[in-house]
Amino acid sequence: MAADYPDIDIAPYIDHALLMPTATSEHVKQWCEEADRFGFAAVCVYPVHVKQAAELLHGKNPKVCTVIGFPTGATTSAAKLFEAQEALENGAAELDVVINLGWLKAGKTEEIHREIAEICEAAGQKVKVILETNLLTDTEKSVAAEIAMDAGAAFLKTCTGWNGGATVADVRLLKEVARERVGIKASGGIRTASQALDLIVAGATRLGTSRGIDLIRQRDTLES
Repeated sequence: MAADYPDIDIAPYIDHALLMPTATSEHVKQWCEEADRFGFAAVCVYPVHVKQAAELLHGKNPKVCTVIGFPTGATTSAAKLFEAQEALENGAAELDVVINLGWLKAGKTEEIHREIAEICEAAGQKVKVILETNLLTDTEKSVAAEIAMDAGAAFLKTCTGWNGGATVADVRLLKEVARERVGIKASGGIRTASQALDLIVAGATRLGTSRGIDLIRQRDTLES
């Protein structure tokens, strides 16, 4: 299907993810250099690496993104808020926050809303709410998306990548629910340019992947 979309440049969609537990400062340096060289939207790192990434990308176009409550979303609201505030103080411009999935399954929608709203209010920056779509029914996805948007989220994000990856069907569902009020970040398992392009056409406005450079090279091959 990729050949049907010759005018789409993948690079500006990519959040260059460095979320392996063994990531070192040398990896952070490499990822930041790559994000700047290829014109990616952001570098997404663990909170411990935010300060270094912010220093490396100071004055450059890629944003520094970090993850909050990652990967389960099951830390306390106070812990998530502190984690978010510390990340912002260290230079993060975007936060990817995992919702409390147990609360969602139990119907504790007010608790979810309060938690996300507190982080959004404290942030004053782009907050992407990770729904972990592979663990939810379509109804739960819709409910979670509505809560996130009402609480102030700037993006709905599909997955952490720890429990499966993004699908075209989920992106389409989130696009339908969002009605262009917020962005949609497809994340998890994006390994080919064809996948990336299909997700963009379905409605994704960001792509979370550690394979951004591979996608760009594959895209060039598709065009040649």
